[in-house]
Amino acid sequence: MIDVVVVLRVEDAVLDFLSVLLDTSGDRDGHLGDNDVHVVIAERAETCVLPAGADAAERLAPLASRVGPIDERAASPGPAVLADLIRRAAAGRPARVWTHSPADNRRSRGRVGRDTALACAPPQDPDAGTSAPFEVWHAVGYSPYLQFVSDLDRPLDRARIAAKLDFVNGACEHLLTAASPEFVVQTPRIPAIERFFAADAEERERLFALLASLDDEAALVADPWEFHDSPYEARRLDATAAWVLRHCPPATGPVVEVGACEGALTSRLAAQGHLVHATEPNAHFRSRLSAALGGAEGVTIGSEDLAELAKESGSRAAGYLLIEMLYYDQDLSLLDALPTDLLFLALEPEALESRVRPWLAGSAVWRVAEEVPLVAPSVETVCGGRAYLSKRGSTGVLLRRAAA
Repeated sequence: MIDVVVVLRVEDAVLDFLSVLLDTSGDRDGHLGDNDVHVVIAERAETCVLPAGADAAERLAPLASRVGPIDERAASPGPAVLADLIRRAAAGRPARVWTHSPADNRRSRGRVGRDTALACAPPQDPDAGTSAPFEVWHAVGYSPYLQFVSDLDRPLDRARIAAKLDFVNGACEHLLTAASPEFVVQTPRIPAIERFFAADAEERERLFALLASLDDEAALVADPWEFHDSPYEARRLDATAAWVLRHCPPATGPVVEVGACEGALTSRLAAQGHLVHATEPNAHFRSRLSAALGGAEGVTIGSEDLAELAKESGSRAAGYLLIEMLYYDQDLSLLDALPTDLLFLALEPEALESRVRPWLAGSAVWRVAEEVPLVAPSVETVCGGRAYLSKRGSTGVLLRRAAA
Protein backbone atom coordinates (compact mmCIF):
# COMPACT_ATOMS: atom_id res chain seq x y z
CA MET A 1 0.00 0.00 0.00
CA ILE A 2 1.46 3.34 -1.05
CA ASP A 3 0.36 6.89 -0.20
CA VAL A 4 -0.64 9.46 -2.80
CA VAL A 5 -1.36 13.00 -1.59
CA VAL A 6 -3.41 15.18 -3.96
CA VAL A 7 -3.39 18.92 -3.19
CA LEU A 8 -4.08 22.17 -4.99
CA ARG A 9 -0.73 23.75 -4.16
CA VAL A 10 2.54 22.35 -2.86
CA GLU A 11 2.37 23.91 0.60
CA ASP A 12 -1.01 22.23 1.23
CA ALA A 13 0.75 18.87 1.43
CA VAL A 14 2.78 19.97 4.45
CA LEU A 15 0.09 22.06 6.13
CA ASP A 16 -2.58 19.32 6.22
CA PHE A 17 -0.81 16.04 5.40
CA LEU A 18 2.55 16.10 7.17
CA SER A 19 1.66 12.95 9.12
CA VAL A 20 1.32 11.18 5.77
CA LEU A 21 4.51 12.60 4.31
CA LEU A 22 6.49 11.68 7.44
CA ASP A 23 4.79 8.39 8.25
CA THR A 24 6.97 6.61 10.80
CA SER A 25 5.40 3.18 10.46
CA GLY A 26 8.66 1.89 9.01
CA ASP A 27 10.98 4.12 11.05
CA ARG A 28 14.52 2.76 11.35
CA ASP A 29 17.25 4.80 13.06
CA GLY A 30 15.50 8.10 12.45
CA HIS A 31 14.70 7.35 8.81
CA LEU A 32 11.24 7.04 7.31
CA GLY A 33 9.55 4.00 5.83
CA ASP A 34 10.47 2.04 2.75
CA ASN A 35 7.81 3.53 0.43
CA ASP A 36 7.99 6.67 -1.62
CA VAL A 37 5.19 9.21 -1.12
CA HIS A 38 3.75 10.70 -4.28
CA VAL A 39 2.41 14.25 -4.08
CA VAL A 40 0.12 15.25 -6.95
CA ILE A 41 0.13 19.04 -7.37
CA ALA A 42 -3.22 19.75 -8.99
CA GLU A 43 -2.61 23.32 -10.17
CA ARG A 44 0.44 22.10 -12.13
CA ALA A 45 -0.95 18.67 -13.05
CA GLU A 46 2.39 17.17 -12.00
CA THR A 47 3.67 14.72 -9.41
CA CYS A 48 6.53 15.13 -6.95
CA VAL A 49 8.02 11.94 -5.49
CA LEU A 50 9.37 12.15 -1.95
CA PRO A 51 12.19 9.62 -1.51
CA ALA A 52 11.94 6.61 0.77
CA GLY A 53 14.42 6.04 3.57
CA ALA A 54 15.12 9.74 4.06
CA ASP A 55 14.98 11.98 7.10
CA ALA A 56 12.31 14.69 7.42
CA ALA A 57 14.38 17.50 5.91
CA GLU A 58 15.38 15.40 2.88
CA ARG A 59 11.82 14.25 2.30
CA LEU A 60 10.35 17.76 2.40
CA ALA A 61 13.10 19.44 0.36
CA PRO A 62 11.52 18.68 -3.07
CA LEU A 63 8.30 20.34 -1.89
CA ALA A 64 10.01 23.42 -0.46
CA SER A 65 11.67 24.13 -3.79
CA ARG A 66 8.31 24.07 -5.56
CA VAL A 67 6.39 26.59 -3.43
CA GLY A 68 5.68 29.47 -5.76
CA PRO A 69 3.97 32.86 -5.71
CA ILE A 70 0.22 33.13 -5.39
CA ASP A 71 -1.72 32.42 -8.56
CA GLU A 72 -5.40 33.28 -8.18
CA ARG A 73 -6.10 31.09 -11.23
CA ALA A 74 -4.96 27.93 -9.41
CA ALA A 75 -7.57 25.25 -10.02
CA SER A 76 -8.21 21.56 -10.30
CA PRO A 77 -7.41 20.11 -13.73
CA GLY A 78 -10.50 17.90 -13.41
CA PRO A 79 -11.18 14.27 -12.48
CA ALA A 80 -9.83 12.78 -15.73
CA VAL A 81 -6.38 14.38 -15.39
CA LEU A 82 -6.19 13.57 -11.69
CA ALA A 83 -7.20 9.96 -12.35
CA ASP A 84 -4.32 9.59 -14.79
CA LEU A 85 -1.81 11.12 -12.36
CA ILE A 86 -3.00 8.92 -9.49
CA ARG A 87 -2.91 5.76 -11.60
CA ARG A 88 0.63 6.53 -12.73
CA ALA A 89 1.73 7.11 -9.14
CA ALA A 90 0.12 3.90 -7.94
CA ALA A 91 1.57 1.89 -10.84
CA GLY A 92 -0.90 -0.93 -10.31
CA ARG A 93 -0.48 -1.05 -6.53
CA PRO A 94 -3.20 -0.48 -3.91
CA ALA A 95 -3.01 3.11 -2.71
CA ARG A 96 -4.27 5.37 0.03
CA VAL A 97 -5.18 8.68 -1.57
CA TRP A 98 -5.23 11.74 0.69
CA THR A 99 -6.80 15.00 -0.42
CA HIS A 100 -8.72 18.11 0.61
CA SER A 101 -12.20 18.12 2.09
CA PRO A 102 -14.96 18.69 -0.47
CA ALA A 103 -16.33 21.16 2.10
CA ASP A 104 -13.12 23.18 2.33
CA ASN A 105 -14.29 26.79 2.57
CA ARG A 106 -11.60 27.67 0.01
CA ARG A 107 -13.55 26.62 -3.06
CA SER A 108 -10.46 25.82 -5.12
CA ARG A 109 -9.39 23.20 -2.52
CA GLY A 110 -12.91 21.85 -2.11
CA ARG A 111 -13.10 21.23 -5.83
CA VAL A 112 -9.78 19.34 -5.79
CA GLY A 113 -11.10 17.16 -2.96
CA ARG A 114 -14.27 16.35 -4.86
CA ASP A 115 -12.48 15.81 -8.18
CA THR A 116 -9.95 13.50 -6.54
CA ALA A 117 -12.69 11.32 -5.09
CA LEU A 118 -14.37 11.18 -8.50
CA ALA A 119 -11.02 10.26 -10.05
CA CYS A 120 -10.67 7.35 -7.63
CA ALA A 121 -14.15 5.96 -8.17
CA PRO A 122 -14.33 2.50 -9.80
CA PRO A 123 -14.91 2.70 -13.57
CA GLN A 124 -18.54 2.41 -14.64
CA ASP A 125 -17.63 0.73 -17.93
CA PRO A 126 -17.40 -3.06 -17.38
CA ASP A 127 -14.96 -3.26 -20.31
CA ALA A 128 -12.60 -0.73 -18.76
CA GLY A 129 -10.77 -3.42 -16.82
CA THR A 130 -9.90 -3.48 -13.15
CA SER A 131 -7.21 -1.72 -11.18
CA ALA A 132 -5.88 -1.82 -7.64
CA PRO A 133 -8.30 -0.22 -5.16
CA PHE A 134 -7.89 3.38 -4.02
CA GLU A 135 -8.79 4.26 -0.45
CA VAL A 136 -9.67 7.98 -0.24
CA TRP A 137 -9.20 10.11 2.89
CA HIS A 138 -10.20 13.77 3.15
CA ALA A 139 -8.44 16.24 5.45
CA VAL A 140 -10.65 18.25 7.78
CA GLY A 141 -8.06 21.02 7.60
CA TYR A 142 -9.13 24.56 8.43
CA SER A 143 -12.92 24.61 8.70
CA PRO A 144 -14.29 27.91 10.05
CA TYR A 145 -17.95 27.09 9.35
CA LEU A 146 -18.24 23.38 10.15
CA GLN A 147 -17.11 21.12 12.96
CA PHE A 148 -16.39 17.65 11.59
CA VAL A 149 -16.78 14.20 13.02
CA SER A 150 -13.46 12.71 11.90
CA ASP A 151 -12.56 9.05 11.38
CA LEU A 152 -8.79 9.30 11.84
CA ASP A 153 -6.84 11.75 14.02
CA ARG A 154 -3.06 12.04 13.93
CA PRO A 155 -1.47 14.25 16.60
CA LEU A 156 1.97 15.56 15.63
CA ASP A 157 4.79 15.29 18.12
CA ARG A 158 7.14 18.19 18.78
CA ALA A 159 9.63 17.07 16.19
CA ARG A 160 6.93 16.95 13.49
CA ILE A 161 5.58 20.34 14.58
CA ALA A 162 9.09 21.75 14.31
CA ALA A 163 9.42 20.32 10.78
CA LYS A 164 6.10 21.85 9.76
CA LEU A 165 6.96 25.27 11.15
CA ASP A 166 10.43 25.20 9.58
CA PHE A 167 8.75 24.56 6.22
CA VAL A 168 6.23 27.36 6.77
CA ASN A 169 8.80 29.92 7.89
CA GLY A 170 11.17 28.99 5.10
CA ALA A 171 9.32 27.99 1.95
CA CYS A 172 6.05 29.81 2.79
CA GLU A 173 7.38 33.07 4.22
CA HIS A 174 5.69 35.10 1.47
CA LEU A 175 2.33 33.50 2.28
CA LEU A 176 2.31 34.53 5.94
CA THR A 177 1.26 38.07 5.01
CA ALA A 178 -0.69 37.30 1.83
CA ALA A 179 -3.80 39.41 1.34
CA SER A 180 -5.71 36.58 -0.33
CA PRO A 181 -7.92 34.54 2.05
CA GLU A 182 -7.53 31.63 -0.35
CA PHE A 183 -3.76 31.44 0.07
CA VAL A 184 -2.71 33.16 3.30
CA VAL A 185 -1.01 30.86 5.83
CA GLN A 186 -1.96 31.68 9.42
CA THR A 187 -2.03 29.79 12.72
CA PRO A 188 -5.46 28.12 12.25
CA ARG A 189 -4.24 26.67 8.95
CA ILE A 190 -1.24 24.95 10.57
CA PRO A 191 -2.91 22.17 12.59
CA ALA A 192 -1.06 20.31 15.33
CA ILE A 193 -3.55 17.44 15.00
CA GLU A 194 -4.26 16.35 11.45
CA ARG A 195 -7.80 14.99 11.16
CA PHE A 196 -9.24 12.94 8.33
CA PHE A 197 -12.52 11.38 7.28
CA ALA A 198 -13.79 9.01 4.62
CA ALA A 199 -16.98 9.80 2.70
CA ASP A 200 -19.24 7.92 0.32
CA ALA A 201 -20.38 9.57 -2.92
CA GLU A 202 -23.60 11.02 -1.53
CA GLU A 203 -21.94 12.49 1.55
CA ARG A 204 -19.13 13.95 -0.54
CA GLU A 205 -21.54 15.64 -2.95
CA ARG A 206 -23.61 17.05 -0.09
CA LEU A 207 -20.53 18.47 1.59
CA PHE A 208 -19.39 20.06 -1.67
CA ALA A 209 -22.83 21.57 -2.36
CA LEU A 210 -23.25 22.79 1.22
CA LEU A 211 -20.34 25.22 0.92
CA ALA A 212 -21.36 26.47 -2.53
CA SER A 213 -23.11 29.74 -3.20
CA LEU A 214 -26.27 30.03 -5.28
CA ASP A 215 -24.87 28.50 -8.45
CA ASP A 216 -25.01 25.18 -10.25
CA GLU A 217 -22.61 23.63 -7.74
CA ALA A 218 -25.05 24.31 -4.90
CA ALA A 219 -27.72 22.54 -6.95
CA LEU A 220 -25.65 19.38 -7.52
CA VAL A 221 -27.81 17.56 -4.97
CA ALA A 222 -31.45 17.92 -4.09
CA ASP A 223 -32.18 20.03 -1.00
CA PRO A 224 -28.52 20.97 -0.33
CA TRP A 225 -29.40 23.01 2.77
CA GLU A 226 -31.64 20.23 4.12
CA PHE A 227 -34.79 22.32 4.39
CA HIS A 228 -36.92 19.18 4.39
CA ASP A 229 -35.02 17.31 7.12
CA SER A 230 -33.79 20.01 9.49
CA PRO A 231 -35.81 20.75 12.66
CA TYR A 232 -34.34 24.26 12.68
CA GLU A 233 -35.39 24.91 9.07
CA ALA A 234 -38.87 23.50 9.74
CA ARG A 235 -39.32 25.96 12.62
CA ARG A 236 -38.02 28.82 10.49
CA LEU A 237 -40.26 28.02 7.53
CA ASP A 238 -43.36 27.46 9.66
CA ALA A 239 -42.80 30.76 11.47
CA THR A 240 -42.21 32.58 8.18
CA ALA A 241 -45.42 31.24 6.64
CA ALA A 242 -47.41 32.19 9.75
CA TRP A 243 -45.88 35.69 9.70
CA VAL A 244 -46.91 36.21 6.07
CA LEU A 245 -50.41 34.91 6.78
CA ARG A 246 -50.86 37.31 9.68
CA HIS A 247 -50.13 40.40 7.59
CA CYS A 248 -51.21 39.23 4.15
CA PRO A 249 -54.19 36.83 4.22
CA PRO A 250 -54.95 34.99 0.96
CA ALA A 251 -57.97 37.24 0.29
CA THR A 252 -55.71 40.31 -0.04
CA GLY A 253 -54.23 38.98 -3.28
CA PRO A 254 -51.30 36.99 -4.69
CA VAL A 255 -47.79 37.02 -3.29
CA VAL A 256 -44.48 36.72 -5.11
CA GLU A 257 -41.75 34.57 -3.56
CA VAL A 258 -38.35 35.60 -4.89
CA GLY A 259 -35.73 32.83 -4.91
CA ALA A 260 -38.08 29.98 -4.03
CA CYS A 261 -35.36 27.32 -4.39
CA GLU A 262 -37.13 23.92 -4.36
CA GLY A 263 -40.37 25.12 -2.76
CA ALA A 264 -40.06 24.41 0.96
CA LEU A 265 -41.75 27.73 1.79
CA THR A 266 -43.89 27.77 -1.35
CA SER A 267 -45.68 24.59 -0.32
CA ARG A 268 -46.51 26.07 3.09
CA LEU A 269 -47.88 29.26 1.54
CA ALA A 270 -50.01 27.30 -0.92
CA ALA A 271 -51.36 25.13 1.91
CA GLN A 272 -52.54 28.34 3.62
CA GLY A 273 -54.54 29.23 0.51
CA HIS A 274 -52.20 31.83 -0.97
CA LEU A 275 -51.87 32.39 -4.69
CA VAL A 276 -48.09 32.22 -5.09
CA HIS A 277 -45.86 33.19 -7.99
CA ALA A 278 -42.60 31.41 -7.09
CA THR A 279 -39.53 32.58 -8.99
CA GLU A 280 -36.25 30.67 -9.14
CA PRO A 281 -33.45 31.69 -11.55
CA ASN A 282 -31.36 28.53 -11.05
CA ALA A 283 -32.51 26.00 -13.62
CA HIS A 284 -31.71 22.96 -11.44
CA PHE A 285 -33.61 24.26 -8.43
CA ARG A 286 -36.46 25.42 -10.68
CA SER A 287 -36.75 21.96 -12.23
CA ARG A 288 -37.19 20.42 -8.76
CA LEU A 289 -39.59 23.20 -7.80
CA SER A 290 -41.68 22.44 -10.88
CA ALA A 291 -41.59 18.70 -10.20
CA ALA A 292 -42.81 19.26 -6.64
CA LEU A 293 -45.35 22.05 -7.13
CA GLY A 294 -45.84 22.64 -10.84
CA GLY A 295 -49.34 21.22 -10.71
CA ALA A 296 -50.32 22.62 -7.32
CA GLU A 297 -53.43 24.78 -7.20
CA GLY A 298 -52.63 28.46 -6.93
CA VAL A 299 -48.90 28.12 -7.69
CA THR A 300 -47.19 29.53 -10.77
CA ILE A 301 -43.46 29.23 -11.37
CA GLY A 302 -41.10 31.62 -13.12
CA SER A 303 -37.40 32.11 -13.73
CA GLU A 304 -37.17 35.82 -12.88
CA ASP A 305 -34.45 37.13 -10.63
CA LEU A 306 -34.78 40.28 -8.56
CA ALA A 307 -33.54 42.56 -11.33
CA GLU A 308 -36.02 41.14 -13.83
CA LEU A 309 -38.90 41.45 -11.40
CA ALA A 310 -37.99 45.08 -10.76
CA LYS A 311 -38.04 45.82 -14.51
CA GLU A 312 -41.44 44.24 -15.13
CA SER A 313 -44.58 46.34 -15.11
CA GLY A 314 -46.96 43.48 -14.34
CA SER A 315 -49.97 43.49 -12.06
CA ARG A 316 -49.40 44.38 -8.43
CA ALA A 317 -48.96 41.73 -5.75
CA ALA A 318 -50.20 41.93 -2.19
CA GLY A 319 -46.68 41.22 -1.01
CA TYR A 320 -43.20 40.30 -2.19
CA LEU A 321 -41.25 37.76 -0.14
CA LEU A 322 -37.44 37.96 -0.05
CA ILE A 323 -36.72 35.27 2.50
CA GLU A 324 -33.10 34.41 3.34
CA MET A 325 -31.89 35.51 -0.08
CA LEU A 326 -30.44 39.03 0.23
CA TYR A 327 -26.94 37.75 0.97
CA TYR A 328 -25.49 37.94 -2.52
CA ASP A 329 -24.72 41.61 -3.19
CA GLN A 330 -28.03 42.35 -4.88
CA ASP A 331 -28.70 46.01 -5.57
CA LEU A 332 -31.20 46.84 -2.82
CA SER A 333 -32.43 49.89 -4.72
CA LEU A 334 -34.20 47.40 -7.00
CA LEU A 335 -36.70 46.81 -4.20
CA ASP A 336 -38.13 50.29 -4.79
CA ALA A 337 -39.45 49.22 -8.20
CA LEU A 338 -41.26 46.06 -7.08
CA PRO A 339 -45.02 46.49 -7.71
CA THR A 340 -46.25 46.07 -4.15
CA ASP A 341 -46.79 48.01 -0.95
CA LEU A 342 -45.48 45.21 1.31
CA LEU A 343 -42.04 43.60 1.38
CA PHE A 344 -41.31 40.65 3.66
CA LEU A 345 -37.57 40.40 4.28
CA ALA A 346 -35.92 37.73 6.43
CA LEU A 347 -32.21 37.46 7.21
CA GLU A 348 -29.74 36.38 9.86
CA PRO A 349 -29.51 39.18 12.45
CA GLU A 350 -25.87 39.95 11.58
CA ALA A 351 -26.66 40.29 7.87
CA LEU A 352 -29.69 42.41 8.68
CA GLU A 353 -27.49 44.84 10.61
CA SER A 354 -24.64 45.00 8.12
CA ARG A 355 -26.55 44.85 4.84
CA VAL A 356 -30.17 45.95 5.18
CA ARG A 357 -30.17 48.40 8.07
CA PRO A 358 -27.84 50.95 6.39
CA TRP A 359 -29.93 50.84 3.21
CA LEU A 360 -33.15 51.32 5.15
CA ALA A 361 -31.71 54.30 7.01
CA GLY A 362 -31.37 56.15 3.71
CA SER A 363 -34.59 54.95 2.08
CA ALA A 364 -37.39 57.41 1.39
CA VAL A 365 -39.54 54.64 -0.10
CA TRP A 366 -39.93 52.10 2.71
CA ARG A 367 -40.65 52.24 6.41
CA VAL A 368 -40.45 49.39 8.90
CA ALA A 369 -43.92 48.19 9.84
CA GLU A 370 -42.76 45.28 11.99
CA GLU A 371 -39.60 43.48 13.05
CA VAL A 372 -39.97 40.04 14.58
CA PRO A 373 -37.67 37.11 15.44
CA LEU A 374 -38.74 34.12 13.38
CA VAL A 375 -36.40 31.48 14.80
CA ALA A 376 -33.69 31.50 17.44
CA PRO A 377 -30.11 30.38 16.76
CA SER A 378 -29.37 26.67 17.03
CA VAL A 379 -26.50 24.24 16.49
CA GLU A 380 -27.44 21.39 14.17
CA THR A 381 -25.88 18.44 12.39
CA VAL A 382 -25.69 18.31 8.60
CA CYS A 383 -24.81 15.72 5.97
CA GLY A 384 -26.10 12.77 7.97
CA GLY A 385 -24.18 13.79 11.09
CA ARG A 386 -20.78 14.11 9.41
CA ALA A 387 -20.55 17.71 10.61
CA TYR A 388 -22.39 20.30 12.64
CA LEU A 389 -22.72 24.07 12.43
CA SER A 390 -24.38 27.08 13.97
CA LYS A 391 -27.63 28.24 12.40
CA ARG A 392 -27.70 31.91 13.27
CA GLY A 393 -31.41 32.60 13.59
CA SER A 394 -33.70 34.59 11.32
CA THR A 395 -35.35 37.96 11.80
CA GLY A 396 -38.33 39.09 9.77
CA VAL A 397 -38.70 42.71 8.75
CA LEU A 398 -41.96 43.86 7.18
CA LEU A 399 -41.57 46.97 5.05
CA ARG A 400 -44.51 49.14 4.00
CA ARG A 401 -44.24 51.58 1.16
CA ALA A 402 -44.30 55.14 2.41
CA ALA A 403 -47.18 57.34 1.30
CA ALA A 404 -46.39 59.51 -1.66
